[in-house]
Amino acid sequence: MSNESPDVSSEPVRIERPATGGGVGRMADGRVIFVRHSLPGELVRVEVTETTANFSRGDAVEVLEASPERVVAPCTFAYPGGCGGCDLQHASPAAQESWKSALVSEHLKRIAGIEREFAISTPAASAKGSRTRLRCAVNDEGQLCLRGARSHDLIALDACWIADEAFTPAFGTSWEGAEEVELRAIGGGAPFAVVKRDTHRGTMFEICSLYGEPLEPSTQSRVEVRGHVYSVGPRSFWQSHRAAPELLLDSVLEFADAKPGDHVTDLYSGVGLFAVPLAKVVGPGGKVTAVESSPYAVRDARQNGDGLRQLKVREWSVSPRAINDSVGEGDVVVLDPPRGGLAKGVADVIVRRSPRRLVYVSCDAATFARDLKLLQRGGYGLGELRVFDLFPMTEHVEIVAFLDNGL
Repeated sequence: MSNESPDVSSEPVRIERPATGGGVGRMADGRVIFVRHSLPGELVRVEVTETTANFSRGDAVEVLEASPERVVAPCTFAYPGGCGGCDLQHASPAAQESWKSALVSEHLKRIAGIEREFAISTPAASAKGSRTRLRCAVNDEGQLCLRGARSHDLIALDACWIADEAFTPAFGTSWEGAEEVELRAIGGGAPFAVVKRDTHRGTMFEICSLYGEPLEPSTQSRVEVRGHVYSVGPRSFWQSHRAAPELLLDSVLEFADAKPGDHVTDLYSGVGLFAVPLAKVVGPGGKVTAVESSPYAVRDARQNGDGLRQLKVREWSVSPRAINDSVGEGDVVVLDPPRGGLAKGVADVIVRRSPRRLVYVSCDAATFARDLKLLQRGGYGLGELRVFDLFPMTEHVEIVAFLDNGL
């Protein structure tokens, strides 16, 4: 791959359809180009930012014919060459929904060979301020920054439209000497920052107020989800959208269809968002095995499941061995992998263990479709599919689906 100096296309580009990374068009020489800040049907002038052997990438720097779905971006940092955090600030809510639907449909058809109708479910609350976690880089002046699209360029911010308004003080604080700052406003407690510093002793993490003042290392977030109270440590994963935990938990419990006495394995279980309620469903006569590789999340999950003898939290990587040791024939399996999806070989081992039902939670439609194809080969059919808009102003979605083997 080669990066060339940016140049503005001499001929306008007509945007044909949405795709991952921008609208698809063709340049005058026939080369495919992915154009950020564009919408289908638009005629735009493009600044080419990257060229490879097979395609180019660029930004729409002038809109010659605008889509009726184009709106003024509510964030002042959402412009060509600006913050790369939000892909679709220039698109109306309807256009964003259409874009997301098109990408999910394309991945399912092209990768998994499935054509399925579905609706995008959007949380009732406003997208503005909906994000409860925000990871920022820090520039030499100590300012919080996000990066430009597909680059290491730092864009200094004085606010983030999509993030919780409680983070406002952090943008006026100097974080000089830090490599990264993650802002957290999870649950009802005071928001705080997790500050990453590289020192001569290695990488160090410090918990601070949003004004940079050190806090107790034991600081945790506490959040209630459908009557279950979770402690979430500063190094543990938690869904970023405020509405995500409830929406995902409701779907997982419905799709798992667990009964008292059942055996359930929750892979990539985090702090126990799904495992704790599932343990209460299966009761003392059942068993839930939560498998998680992060020692921080494992500690939190054990605290969150305190008193539930039927819940066993294992500090394991999700691997064929872990699956062999935790999944039995006729069990229920919940999968919530990171964006990269299931590791090689994991889907095959799950199939061999023959659980009766799989519930797959995914934040990446392409890797979900890839894993779905493997599971289908093993005899598992796709049941209901739900797609949630939990990453507003971006092309990303959250998917929850169940699969069973018909037994």
